[in-house]
Amino acid sequence: MEFYIAILLFTSAAGITPGPNNIMIMASGVNFGVKRSCPHLLGITIGVPIMVLAVGLGFNLVLQNYPLLHQVIKVFGIGYLLYLAWLIATTQPSSISTEASKPLTFWQALLFQWVNPKALVMATSAISAYTSRSAPLGEVLFIAFAFSITAALSVGIWLVFGASLKNFLDNPVYGKRFNILMAALLLVAILPVIEDLVGQYFR
Repeated sequence: MEFYIAILLFTSAAGITPGPNNIMIMASGVNFGVKRSCPHLLGITIGVPIMVLAVGLGFNLVLQNYPLLHQVIKVFGIGYLLYLAWLIATTQPSSISTEASKPLTFWQALLFQWVNPKALVMATSAISAYTSRSAPLGEVLFIAFAFSITAALSVGIWLVFGASLKNFLDNPVYGKRFNILMAALLLVAILPVIEDLVGQYFR
């Protein structure tokens, strides 16, 4: 029982804290509303536990044996997050209701988890800390299940919070400032990853 409680507490804390997923879904809630952002939410909710399963069933060993692959994923992830930050910052509030500006699709959000530094760290940390040699499969399955539940709740909270700000931020000036702020927060969220990557090569 202590194992299950510990996992739920870990995944809840990891899921609700600010990170790329939460910042992006809140921005999506403001710019596109809850209904149009649901595929984005589902992509996160399903993508995170799939990644946890993959890490628990051997992908983590691949990363350990081939550190260069891990570095490539980090670099690609940083590049993609920078691109997303630019998209958020340049989204025009006046185009919120048009097809010119679109939220992430289900598949984009699902695949994004593989280049999301926070999600990858959460998955590897949980697998490393909470699995044993005696019953790894059952533990990995429960960890993945816990992430699916807590991801849905935490990301849903950030989405609804973002959507609740929509009326206030319909003002083009406020909307533009909010998008720039969200882009800046996304950049702050990936700074530790950039520093770690740079530190490995320029110490």
